[in-house]
Amino acid sequence: MKRTTAGFCAAALLLSGCSSFHPALPNAQDRLQTTRLQAAIPCGQRDNDTWQKLDACIQETSLWNHLSQFQRIANQHPNSAGHGNRDTGTAGYKASVDYVAGLMRQAGYTVTVQQYTYTASQVAGVPVFETPSHAFTFERDWYAARGSGSGDVTAPIEQPARGDGCAAGDFSGFHRGNVALIGRGNCSFQLQVENAQAADAAAAVLYTPDGPAFQARLVEPATIPVIGALSATSARELIADSRSSAIRRVHVAVRTQSVSGTDYNLIADSPYGDANHTVVVEGHLDSIYGAGMLDNASGSTTILEIALNLAKTPTVNRLRYIWFGGEELGLLGSHYYTKHLAQAQLKQLVFDVDADVTATPNFDIMVADPEFAWNVQRFPQNVVPQSRLGNDLFADFFATSGVVSRNAWFGNDGTDSNSFSLVGVPNTGILTQQECCKHAWETKLWGGFLGNYEGKIPSFNGGCVDTPDRWCDNLSNNDPFILELTSKATAFVTFSLANNAGLGR
Repeated sequence: MKRTTAGFCAAALLLSGCSSFHPALPNAQDRLQTTRLQAAIPCGQRDNDTWQKLDACIQETSLWNHLSQFQRIANQHPNSAGHGNRDTGTAGYKASVDYVAGLMRQAGYTVTVQQYTYTASQVAGVPVFETPSHAFTFERDWYAARGSGSGDVTAPIEQPARGDGCAAGDFSGFHRGNVALIGRGNCSFQLQVENAQAADAAAAVLYTPDGPAFQARLVEPATIPVIGALSATSARELIADSRSSAIRRVHVAVRTQSVSGTDYNLIADSPYGDANHTVVVEGHLDSIYGAGMLDNASGSTTILEIALNLAKTPTVNRLRYIWFGGEELGLLGSHYYTKHLAQAQLKQLVFDVDADVTATPNFDIMVADPEFAWNVQRFPQNVVPQSRLGNDLFADFFATSGVVSRNAWFGNDGTDSNSFSLVGVPNTGILTQQECCKHAWETKLWGGFLGNYEGKIPSFNGGCVDTPDRWCDNLSNNDPFILELTSKATAFVTFSLANNAGLGR
């Protein structure tokens, strides 16, 4: 893989027949002028009116300085166990909001801190998962899924009759009241659980076929208890046991309780561009289980650096940067934001760009495509075709840079761009993967190691990001070169969309 070049020409990308903006290739004179301008005026104080100027400003050192500041904020606001913390509802999260707000106001943006009350569900006590012959150990063999419902169920366990549970028909003939045993398939856990619920399963047990136990996340809360995800080793044992008529029954007990508090979205509007044609660039600012440096201080840093370097740059379309809260608890901040827009305000939004996890050490380069979201059937019909413009811009950037990229099969089902899809705003996004497990086909495309994307590499212990009580998603869990690469890519997409005179018209 090579570093990105100073500039390149995007492919001719059209949206509903509209004209497109294409950053131009630099010639020798352009490069000389850019170099002289760099020396004369700091990036954040100049008009970066070409992609070449902006590209030169997105640099590893500045990005790492901002990421380091988020680590300092986390360290200054430890949780009860003494670990750095920026979770929703904590002083560390509010300090993160204040840090970004201060920089954006100083840069000349109109800043709004949107306050709202959130309600979320969390597991109370110690849940139980056992067969008559074996009690699986909580937080070693399995986790209760984030978003699990409550219940105490003892019933036979049953796998989908066919397929991987990603289609409603896979549960044809499923016995009502049984516990559904579902392996990770070619869709999100969310869709598999919804299909199990529709088949009247009393509980669901999700498992990974090739890795450790981890805490699966459901974007929308389940109405049944959900174990997820069971480790591959425990799953094999359970599947073997389930074939014995003497021990086909399992006991699942999960108790949840409701928690509430005050949360914040940070919104910063550029003074430039047509407000009736606004491009949103966003990521979530909250963490889960600690400092949250990879997930998602990295993405928060990416959009912060872009915003600061475009602060004095007029654009055709208005740029709006948003740092959302509550993403880890179920896209709470972005749902609140999109659902509380007046219809006229919603119509002003012509595109959304999401940055969620942008510095993974054992990385993939994935572009979030709403076509593959678990709830794509709920999106207005314009979303998938119009989103291709942003997806193609990301693909063009990486192709020209000599870097392989792929559209993410899981789409945007687990990040804030899904909230924009639901209200009809086309979108794209960038993510570099997390947790476990990187497969052989991925190492052929991007190199690296089998197993964890982050955390201990190589290893299959699950990584740092979404595992309770591990507390290792710190600054060292990020790669500065990947952060620069993906930030340049996001800057290119942002700059292109901001200057597309036909966007949304």
